[in-house]
Amino acid sequence: MLKTLLARVREYKLPSILTPLCMVGEVFMEVLIPLIMASLIDKGINGNDGQGDLNHIYITAGLLVVCCLLSLLAGFGGGKFGAIASTGFAKNLRRDMFHKVQEYSFENIDKFSTASLVTRLTSDVTRVQDAYQMILRIAVRSPITLIFSLIMAFSINGKISTVFLIAIPILAVGLLLIMTKAHPVFERVFKRYDKLNSVVQENVSGMRVVKAFVREEHEIEKFKGVSKSIFDDFCYAEKVLAFNGPLMQLCVYGGMIAISWLGAKAIVVESALTTGELMSLMTYAMQILMSLMMLSMIFVMLTMARASMERICEVLDEESSLKNPENPITEVKNGAVRFKGVSFAYRKGGSLSLTDINLDIKSGETVGIIGGTGSSKSTLVQLIPRLYDVTEGCVEVGGYDVRSYDIDSLRNEVAMVLQKNVLFSGTIKDNLRWGNAEATDEELVRVCKLACADEFITSFPDGYDTYIERGGTNVSGGQKQRLCIARALLKKPKILILDDSTSAVDTATDAKIRKAFREEIPETTKFIIAQRISSVQDADKIIVIDGGKINGVGTHEELLASNEIYKEVYYSQQKGGDDNG
Repeated sequence: MLKTLLARVREYKLPSILTPLCMVGEVFMEVLIPLIMASLIDKGINGNDGQGDLNHIYITAGLLVVCCLLSLLAGFGGGKFGAIASTGFAKNLRRDMFHKVQEYSFENIDKFSTASLVTRLTSDVTRVQDAYQMILRIAVRSPITLIFSLIMAFSINGKISTVFLIAIPILAVGLLLIMTKAHPVFERVFKRYDKLNSVVQENVSGMRVVKAFVREEHEIEKFKGVSKSIFDDFCYAEKVLAFNGPLMQLCVYGGMIAISWLGAKAIVVESALTTGELMSLMTYAMQILMSLMMLSMIFVMLTMARASMERICEVLDEESSLKNPENPITEVKNGAVRFKGVSFAYRKGGSLSLTDINLDIKSGETVGIIGGTGSSKSTLVQLIPRLYDVTEGCVEVGGYDVRSYDIDSLRNEVAMVLQKNVLFSGTIKDNLRWGNAEATDEELVRVCKLACADEFITSFPDGYDTYIERGGTNVSGGQKQRLCIARALLKKPKILILDDSTSAVDTATDAKIRKAFREEIPETTKFIIAQRISSVQDADKIIVIDGGKINGVGTHEELLASNEIYKEVYYSQQKGGDDNG
């Protein structure tokens, strides 16, 4: 885990090294100051048989000023370099995690929920960033302060300094017990944060549905339930961590009382200690106990950050289930598609979503796909651009197994308009150019006319420069579908897949779009998944899928004559149309 995380320090190694060096310099000055103060008291103020030595006072005062300035400079450097190192480390973590997620297959993405990935990229990284800065500064400063102060304290009076040797083990055992109890709770809390984010994300994205069904109270109760579980876990964790304060206070004040009593006895009864030395010893005692307090804070922070570190490493260590072959094919010759004995399950050992699929589709053909909800129509077409790998058999595109292609090259030749259309924040032009970043304005207009989108775009005041809100919330469902179809056409693909992507447009517009496909992209293989028979009845080949198996293949007339499922759907839609008429 540490190796994975530290590899992300990269260009911030220098500030990561300079930070602890500055901390060492600051600690050295702070440890030196009590010695100088002791000399100032014993030799300057109480020197010359109580008359004082003014010259010595001036020299030691000057040294004190220099030490304080050097300590200030080192502290400033430590703060500055620590901030650069920790924020740079967090930047690299986020970058690498985001890039890693881009490499994931759908199977990998299914493993992590969207809400969980967002939490890991934000809250978890921030927590690790804070821990890293604390490690570079306080985790270096505290042990060094502890060691240096112990050495100086023992050099002044070993007998009194044994007080520290009693306090340190008590604190160490207490901290170990606290960490052991608290860490599992924080692991559980962060998983519940994922669930909380999921609830919020689902509620906000589906706000229209929530309001339409008057389900606000239900959503509020669901949010309260998750929020309450986080509250309860955090309360328990904080109760455990709260023992750190009293334990720390016990060690600090118990140590101070013991040193005061033993120091006074050493001065008055034994004459084994000077006033300056006792003052220095008290200062070192405070430094030692404060460093112990800082160490306890570090342990608490690391206890919380450890769970976040593990979650971040899960994302960074996850390997994509889809990989390029050693010598991939980089050119897709044509849009011919063949399914050979294909079976597919979303999880290893899980139930099959597709079973024994055999299809042969020529380049340029228009293929309609009909089937009931949950019949795995979308699953079938997602195997073509290798969004998932088949469980058994193979899918061929252009005469070669899709697993032998370079993944980017294959997907650049397959344009998909998915069931859930997604537009991104930006202008209409920006969204269209996802299909081709170099497309001219004339090409944008041409594909929009093919997708019957130009007519509504030109009605907007800003035309093609109209700003699209995140998710396309300021355009209708039908407009969104047509923009996504235009975006796909801009790729000039060899294979075009429309996954129920004209469901929100009227039948007349649907017919215009299909006519444009026939006339403008005759060489492109077109897969049209639809619920309406009218959307696929003029296809070269129609596939009927039922329960993940092919129930029938043929033209509209052939299936109408021989396939019961197709006939049932067709006549029910015809009847529905007549009733509505």
